[in-house]
Amino acid sequence: MSQNRKNRPGLDAAIVRQALAESIKKLSPATQAKNPVMFTVYVGSILTSTLAVQAVSGHGEAPFGFVAAIAVWLWATVLFANFAEAMAEGRGKAQAAALRGLRTNVVAKRLASTNREALITELPADSLRRGDVVLVTAGDTIPCDGEILEGIASVDESAITGESAPVIREAGGDKSAVTGGTRLLSDWLVLRVAAQSGETFLDRMISLVEGAKRRKTPNETALGILLASLTLVFLVVCVTLRPMSALAVGLAGQGSAVTVTALTALFVCLAPTTIGGLLSAIGIAGMDRLIQAGVIATSGRAVEAAGDVDVLLLDKTGTITLGNRQATAFFPITGMDEKELAEIAQLASLADETPEGRSIVVLAKERFNIRGRDLHDLGATFVPFTAQTRLSGVNLPGRTLRKGAPDAVRNLARESGEPFPEELEARIHEVAASGGTPLVVADSGRPIGVIWLKDIVKGGIRERFAELRAMGIKTIMVTGDNPVTAAAIAAEAGVDDFLAEATPEAKLARIRRYQAEGRMVAMTGDGTNDAPALAQADVGVAMNSGTQAAKEAGNMVDLDSNPTKLLEVVAIGKQLLMTRGSLTTFSISNDIAKYFAIIPAVFAGIYPQLGALDVMGLSTPASAVLSAVIFNALVIVFLIPLALRGVQYIPAPAAVALRKNLLIYGLGGLVVPFLGIKCIDMLITALGLA
Repeated sequence: MSQNRKNRPGLDAAIVRQALAESIKKLSPATQAKNPVMFTVYVGSILTSTLAVQAVSGHGEAPFGFVAAIAVWLWATVLFANFAEAMAEGRGKAQAAALRGLRTNVVAKRLASTNREALITELPADSLRRGDVVLVTAGDTIPCDGEILEGIASVDESAITGESAPVIREAGGDKSAVTGGTRLLSDWLVLRVAAQSGETFLDRMISLVEGAKRRKTPNETALGILLASLTLVFLVVCVTLRPMSALAVGLAGQGSAVTVTALTALFVCLAPTTIGGLLSAIGIAGMDRLIQAGVIATSGRAVEAAGDVDVLLLDKTGTITLGNRQATAFFPITGMDEKELAEIAQLASLADETPEGRSIVVLAKERFNIRGRDLHDLGATFVPFTAQTRLSGVNLPGRTLRKGAPDAVRNLARESGEPFPEELEARIHEVAASGGTPLVVADSGRPIGVIWLKDIVKGGIRERFAELRAMGIKTIMVTGDNPVTAAAIAAEAGVDDFLAEATPEAKLARIRRYQAEGRMVAMTGDGTNDAPALAQADVGVAMNSGTQAAKEAGNMVDLDSNPTKLLEVVAIGKQLLMTRGSLTTFSISNDIAKYFAIIPAVFAGIYPQLGALDVMGLSTPASAVLSAVIFNALVIVFLIPLALRGVQYIPAPAAVALRKNLLIYGLGGLVVPFLGIKCIDMLITALGLA
């Protein structure tokens, strides 16, 4: 993660102050009605406040101090829930403010046609429309999201990604998209505007981090329905207890009917207010954690879907391997020394600036201490690689040195009248079968040996795949390599399966097959050919450096363009689900202690036998009710940091994670309230408040 993302807003004083103000604003009935659980607490707060005003006149159903204390703590419960949500939203708004600071008054150079020399009209960037063609030169801020029509240039994207290293963008490939607000460092580009003002990637980032377009996920909606149902059940129970208690008093001839204040307190303590107050904050914080990791999700659904993923499709190059093939061995023909082959290969590669060419020079130096030579002094002329010849090398006086693909060298040997040795054919097949790429070297048309180029599997990637396998996630490597090469690399990397010679149709078919089996599929990609698969996958992570088509097809965009980020996205999604599940378990468990606190206090006057439930030995009925209400409010405050930070995620099978969840949050939710309510009871009794 880049340094400046690490420094993005967290729990600082400014956000806390803003959240406190927002907590008051969220007291409007329209806002409260969006959360059914907390809305009932809101109504209860109004009801008890009214009863407290009535008690001032001396005609209340209970002493003013008791009713007023209950009203105050019910309002506190509502405010604490508002504060939790406001804190989560505040971090997003702070990030959005930082993003808005990237906007500048850019002047765009609109072209009359796609010709770089066409008439230029200068106008404000926000006046550009989709389809316009603009020219950007070195030093300019790119005025819009666009697709490169012509040119190649170095672009500083640190304002968006946070990474200081410039990137190369060029027309006609998977690196042809640019983002408004980034800066051109060299050369020039002709762009076609892909999004007009208000629709740019930066605009979408701002709206997403603010949470303005966040929608509830299916699981979150289902949990909301469950909580609302439980709340309704407890509401019906508490409402019917009033007439039933009056009837019981008449039959028993002792005690008094339960007060509305006590029943309101009972309802608030029994309803799932803890998770109800934190549910929205958990979802918003999950998206925020993803943003801090450098990934923008277009919806909360995408984040949650990542937590349910059980199939991962990963591109081989740049994800599983380092992305550049490296020379690892020289295999000369019989009668030639390995050092001699290394010298010829090094000469053919001295002016080759490709990663493969540089690795050949490095290997020759490491193995035989062969130093670099000046091609000019040797009278050599470099012959660059072309798509037509598929060869590169040097021309020396009276001698030509070439290296290239086996079939290209075969053609060269045929044209030169040289045989292609059988032992080279065997060596080529051996290298290919091991997952490597054979590169054949020729001296004046005569094949003399093979260089083994190998895709280097990233360090630690095998262990990461083992962790995913332990969680029940199947990993599939996607590559354009032939099946033999793909199988060798897949075995070395430790993936569960591979898709070789992958076409857009093949990727799409594989994803649909898994989805038909009820699996949740994630995929990463950056090219236009990846767009269909990205759109079909449940979680499609497009690289920010990729094409506009890929970014629009996926439901996440990786700002760092790091394909391995997909593994981190899955971890964040699972952390979101674990956090919600853990706090729901805690919320339901801590209701049990409240039964033992409030029910004896409310009904012991009518049914003395219920006094046996007072295992905490609470001081008085009023103290018991007030202690339970205070604990119910304060527990939300203590859980806010956990809701924002998320429950620590450790890769493990579902059964293990469930046992741990029940042990920590189930048992903890059972024990903590007994201790908390007892301590609060002792404190308010000592202070003479009840």
